[in-house]
Amino acid sequence: MNNVQPILLVEDDLVDVMTVKRAFRELEVVNVLVTVSNGEEAIAYLQQPTQGLPCVILLDINMPKMNGLECLDILKEHSLFKNIPVIMLTSSKEQQDVDQSFIKGISGYILKPVDYDQFLASIQVLAPYWTRKQ
Repeated sequence: MNNVQPILLVEDDLVDVMTVKRAFRELEVVNVLVTVSNGEEAIAYLQQPTQGLPCVILLDINMPKMNGLECLDILKEHSLFKNIPVIMLTSSKEQQDVDQSFIKGISGYILKPVDYDQFLASIQVLAPYWTRKQ
């Protein structure tokens, strides 16, 4: 595929980052996975993307400095970023977090399962985002 856009993972837990990387390898995802550890770093990356704007953003909710919901507010207010699909990839089962995320305009909400096979199946659902052509 030509001009494959990166995928931006906003995640502060290194184990979760490694799990996503493993899943992407197993699913043979060709997109570059750009990782940052909080919302502030995500916004900074998006303002000067070294790999281009991402085709999808995987965003955790519970992070230091700027959490996922705060980051989502900024993403959806910015003219260049508001149309990038955002998938919450989080361990939060709080209904308030789910509701707020959808109200703010996310494209999906995936709970991080403890079981790797469940996680792999959850990530595989995202394939249409990273395989779409611009």
